[in-house]
Amino acid sequence: MKALIATAKGLLTFDIAPNIEPEMEEVHFIGLAVNMVYVDERTNRWWAGVAHKHWGQKLHFSDDNGKTWHETAVPSFRGLVMPDGKKAKLRQIWCMQHGGVDKPDHLWLGTDPGGLFHSIDNGHSFQLVKGLWDHPSRMKEGQWFGAGSDYPFIHSIVVDSSDSNHVYVAISCAGVFETKDYGKTWAPKNKGLKATYLPTSNVEVGHDPHQLLHFKKNPKILWQQNHCGVFYSSNGGDQWEDVSVDQGYPNYGFSIAIDEEDPAKAWVIPVESDEKRIAPELSLSVFQTNNFGKTWKSVSEGLPRGFTFEIVLRQAFTKKNNIFLFGTTNGNLYYSLGEDILWKNISSHLAKVNAVYLH
Repeated sequence: MKALIATAKGLLTFDIAPNIEPEMEEVHFIGLAVNMVYVDERTNRWWAGVAHKHWGQKLHFSDDNGKTWHETAVPSFRGLVMPDGKKAKLRQIWCMQHGGVDKPDHLWLGTDPGGLFHSIDNGHSFQLVKGLWDHPSRMKEGQWFGAGSDYPFIHSIVVDSSDSNHVYVAISCAGVFETKDYGKTWAPKNKGLKATYLPTSNVEVGHDPHQLLHFKKNPKILWQQNHCGVFYSSNGGDQWEDVSVDQGYPNYGFSIAIDEEDPAKAWVIPVESDEKRIAPELSLSVFQTNNFGKTWKSVSEGLPRGFTFEIVLRQAFTKKNNIFLFGTTNGNLYYSLGEDILWKNISSHLAKVNAVYLH
């Protein structure tokens, strides 16, 4: 299986297979920060969001597994302003998702500031989804705001595997929003979430999901790692259940992975806290639940214990079949193969890992 690793200094590819030590194959965009990597499984087209220090955000795609890359137009906020009166300007390309198997040339793109863009020509052009941009909550003080950034940003897009008109996005900070008419209208889906950093924690809008995933075989099942814990929904986000641990782990963190066959199984990589963004007790750990978060156990064998300050960012942990893969802010890359989780280090000298993808 091919592993794509987006780092602060380039996009790396590895081949991961049983009984073979993974080796780095190629480096693309050497020296440049790659913040987003995505593979459209419908076409096998690779996508990379690249940040140039002088030229800003760029969007590239490859149709030959990275042998050649082509640049396409980035989304534009031209003529738009933020609630604070400043001109809206593309700051980062965060995530991409296909528009559904029945819409072969359609793509979704999430950005900082919190714009959702849509393409109907396979990424040659993108248009702002005005239904979300013009949502009344975005203009209200304290409902959409920055979390680690000056402005809110869209980092997760989930397309219902049974209905491509049904889409969720996760916004830091605002929360989870849902459309059932392919982006024309949107509604917040945050009941049961907590926003303990606000005067009132059970607000309708103002939440900070860190990553949102859904179980493809039953799209009503959603998981999220949130600023205020780990949450699960069995009814499409109508109600969220807090399945984090009050004392200990898991609780705060950025990334989450879920199983493709069993909706009750999920994995998180905890972080000490918002104030101390380090590995808890200076030990890198992965926790697993097999019962929708009723109980959690550590599955951390093979990971370094003690004096480990690194953490894992929201797009830098993934699972596909029996392969687990994550990269850290200190440039370590770990993987595990098979049913029994045993972590092995692929590389310990990369730049900060922003995102990983398996295909």
